[in-house]
Amino acid sequence: MQARLPCPRPAGAVLEGCYVRLEPLREAHAADLFEASAAPGAERRFAYLADAPPAALADMDAWIAKAAAGTDPLFSAVVDKASGRTAGRQALMRITPEHGVLEIGHILWGPAIARTRCATEALYLAARHVFEDLGYRRFEWKCNDLNEPSKAAARRFGFGYEGLFRQHMWVKGASRDTAWFSMLDSEWPRFRREYDRWLEPSNFDPSGRQLSKLRIGHE
Repeated sequence: MQARLPCPRPAGAVLEGCYVRLEPLREAHAADLFEASAAPGAERRFAYLADAPPAALADMDAWIAKAAAGTDPLFSAVVDKASGRTAGRQALMRITPEHGVLEIGHILWGPAIARTRCATEALYLAARHVFEDLGYRRFEWKCNDLNEPSKAAARRFGFGYEGLFRQHMWVKGASRDTAWFSMLDSEWPRFRREYDRWLEPSNFDPSGRQLSKLRIGHE
């Protein structure tokens, strides 16, 4: 079906899942997000992000005040529903309504949810909103080509690799080659069925470990 262009701009919706909730980033998330950002291994988690690990809660307060004031990137907090705590953040960005294209980025899933069903559901909720609520044609994932975990995650989530943009950016004093991935509206119905199957509570043991893998097709 042909998309209706321009698509509406994302407006900070609250998106409820089984395991996480996405909600507009605000000051109330600062303390939890600071803990998730400054936990052991923070330097590794921030290695390929444009920002640096916050040294103090005041730094997180200042960062959130700036990030929450913008609409592109449009930041969401990732709230772990089991604990009620903010466990990460992500953003919709490079939003181009006239072409029906946007990107997910600025992803920081803290140690409590990284590599769990919570992180997968956080991505799923964003993709479902982009395609089904907003009607976008194309959902992008881009990362530093040196970031092998990010590239593996993109493929697992269903983003197809499209190529390498050499010397695409200058970040933290270094040249960055950027790997480009995308997911299309025509692919989403099939992907959603697999996400829905995988995210069913019956697919996890009592400790939250998966019983079967997510099988999207780009691994």
